Amino acid sequence: MAKPKKTKSKSEGNAGRKGLAIDSFCAWDGDILVLNILGTPSAKQDAIGKPKGHQLKVSVTATPVGGRATDHMVRFLAKEFGVTVNDIEVVFGRFNINKQLRIKSPKQLPSVINKHLSKEQPDNT
Repeated sequence: MAKPKKTKSKSEGNAGRKGLAIDSFCAWDGDILVLNILGTPSAKQDAIGKPKGHQLKVSVTATPVGGRATDHMVRFLAKEFGVTVNDIEVVFGRFNINKQLRIKSPKQLPSVINKHLSKEQPDNT
């Protein structure tokens, strides 16, 4: 299985910038879905949980050693969103439970995110 590509995040490229500040656990930035994650490593199963404040709980079975849990989370979420591993950028939090991810053009949305984003859309009827 391919290891997720380590890319230089936009926050690293712009001195002092720490990712997109969002009022929720998810938001669109053009065709990119920005997610704030509260990760739980060493869980019994990989799962997307419920929002907790401005973060979405995501549990993974991998242990938090050398960024392996984050790499595993990226592979898990790539399947859930119907994208490749290279379409997910870890903006910050590779070695921390608090993360921000940018998912390029997700093909599908897990129900918790779909429900949240549909609530934010104004009703144009």
